[in-house]
Amino acid sequence: MINLRLNLHYPALVKLLMLAVLFLPSSILRGESQTILTLDNAVELALQNNPDLAQMRARAQALATIPSQVGTLPDPEISFSARNMAVDNFNTAQENMTQLGPGISQQFPFPGKLSLREEIASFEAAAALDNVTEAKWWLLRHVKHIWWQIFYLDHALHIVGDNQHLLRQFIQIARTKYEVGKGLQQDILLAQLELSNLHDQQLKLRNARQNTAAQLNALLGKAANQFIKLPDKVAETLPTVISEDKLYQQAETYRALLASKRKSIDAAQVRLDLAKKDYYPDFNLGAYYGFRRDQPSTGMERADLLTLNLSMRIPIFMHRKQSKAVDQRSSELLEHKYALEDEWNNVRMQISQNYYNFQRAKDQMVLFKTGIIPQAQQTVASMLAGYQVSKVDFLNLLRSQISLLNHELQYWNAFTEANQALAKLTAAVGKEEIYE
Repeated sequence: MINLRLNLHYPALVKLLMLAVLFLPSSILRGESQTILTLDNAVELALQNNPDLAQMRARAQALATIPSQVGTLPDPEISFSARNMAVDNFNTAQENMTQLGPGISQQFPFPGKLSLREEIASFEAAAALDNVTEAKWWLLRHVKHIWWQIFYLDHALHIVGDNQHLLRQFIQIARTKYEVGKGLQQDILLAQLELSNLHDQQLKLRNARQNTAAQLNALLGKAANQFIKLPDKVAETLPTVISEDKLYQQAETYRALLASKRKSIDAAQVRLDLAKKDYYPDFNLGAYYGFRRDQPSTGMERADLLTLNLSMRIPIFMHRKQSKAVDQRSSELLEHKYALEDEWNNVRMQISQNYYNFQRAKDQMVLFKTGIIPQAQQTVASMLAGYQVSKVDFLNLLRSQISLLNHELQYWNAFTEANQALAKLTAAVGKEEIYE
């Protein structure tokens, strides 16, 4: 067994602890979680915690309770009345017609009206459920879009950091050549200037990442300043998407927004039917029982009385009221039909745009990965070797390295755009399975 003993004085120990704290990751100092947030985790958290989606669900649940309410008869009215009383002494036995007693009345809408009202509420409740599904797809699209944006920014920061390290090596090489009289001071200054530009780019990327992470946290129902750590690597293979025509067919079947619009048309049609029913009267049926007191002085017994009442609403202003309501509901039905047609055109536009964006980004990825980036890497390596033996100008070496940096950033940007286009495409179709 080997025993190691450190003999440290108190001041030295304090300095050691301070150095240890300084070299701790900043995320640990801020108490940030180092749990890796995968795309699937982000989607799951958003579906569980997003308040806007929860609000839509609550609204749908509220609307689901309406059909039975509007399809039920109005509550009956119970009353108590005193009729034909003498006002000189309010003696209930003085007059033969004096009656005291309860009554009950019930409104009856014209047959068919209640069922139509219930049908309207049912269509609206079903449309609200479709709106919840549409809100879910909207949320998933934005969560995926922002997650991939953070993924790109992380890789961009990594690439910029590697290039900063490489430029420092360039500066050291240029300084060594200058010190032995084989280089120019302007090469050192030029590399230092480019290093400063990379530092400026790094600051902008960090700021963009902080802002984007705040947006993702808001969608996940978390505090905006909570730290987000993404995986360093993901699969860089992209799927093959089915044709545009098949995407159109699936969207017509699965897109919740279109289903909601169709149910709005159904509800508008039933409203029109209900407006036509308003030409017919509603009824009110009442029954009232009247107790009459016997007259003690004469010994006369008075029979109790029953009063039945039937009343109805007569639409005598139909040309200014009911007819106008029918015209209104007819126009609203046309409005909903045109809204569905317009939304269908927008859905197809979204599908086509994101389909082409995905194909373009996918082709760019292949081009950069198999052609441009390997060629740029070979160019940089060749120029660096040539510069070290004074056969290549330093400016050309620097330009080739900057070009390689831009190509690497473009590759990851194309990869990000392809995945963002996929997220938008699945949301536009309303279905995840859109691959061959």
